Amino acid sequence: MVSSFPRIDMTKAELKDFLDAKVLEYNHPKFLEDDPLQIPHRFTQKEDIEISAFLAATIAWGNRKSIINNASRLMDLMGNTPYDFVVNHKEDDLVRLANFVHRTFNGIDLGYFVTSLQNIYANHGGLEGIFTTHQTKDSMQPAISKFKEIFFELPHQTRTTKHISDPLKGSAAKRINMFLRWMVRDNGTGVDFGLWENISPSKLSCPLDVHTGNVGRKLKLLKRKQNDAKALLELNTNLRKMDPKDPVKYDFALFGLGVFEGF
Repeated sequence: MVSSFPRIDMTKAELKDFLDAKVLEYNHPKFLEDDPLQIPHRFTQKEDIEISAFLAATIAWGNRKSIINNASRLMDLMGNTPYDFVVNHKEDDLVRLANFVHRTFNGIDLGYFVTSLQNIYANHGGLEGIFTTHQTKDSMQPAISKFKEIFFELPHQTRTTKHISDPLKGSAAKRINMFLRWMVRDNGTGVDFGLWENISPSKLSCPLDVHTGNVGRKLKLLKRKQNDAKALLELNTNLRKMDPKDPVKYDFALFGLGVFEGF
């Protein structure tokens, strides 16, 4: 791919035009070839999509090929019927998950995640129910914090709590924000799903990681050096100036410029 980097003296209008063009380039099904988002695209049932997306997002750090391979293995361990496995599993069924490992996420963590998801679908209206109920007027970050509280309401090992971030305690919560983007943004381009229609895309936050953070700083959309909750708020504010209805579409542009073009 021939890169077309922005000039450093671009006006705000020119930067918006440049990023809008990059969104069109990367918000495309070809994006899925090397992205963990391909995992939930293997399913058609709403709950299978939700659960596979949530688990794929949970382990989405490190080498992208490794993430996809391990997320695929995780689906295999669940018989490629993640919703059925979650809601109908017995304790003995968790034994098959015991040897799963992705970096610091292991079989202990996975066993609890499956048990907690069973509780969420039985008693909390499912994943969509929690986030829809606890959204605020202009943000999903308090809902993410509430989700973590509910997710760990069952007995669990302390080590497992690190795998879900809390934005109200300073985290950028990249993986949960990415999961929410997948579920909420419309599926007009065949990339995101648009399954959760009672949450507005205007409330979403950009999944902030090393790539989107570095590109955001180069484009003067972000000044804060740490990729934390304060940086996320700063980036959100600037992206919403460009598109208040769908600010997170720029995730494709920032991520693509960083990962695929080395900007």
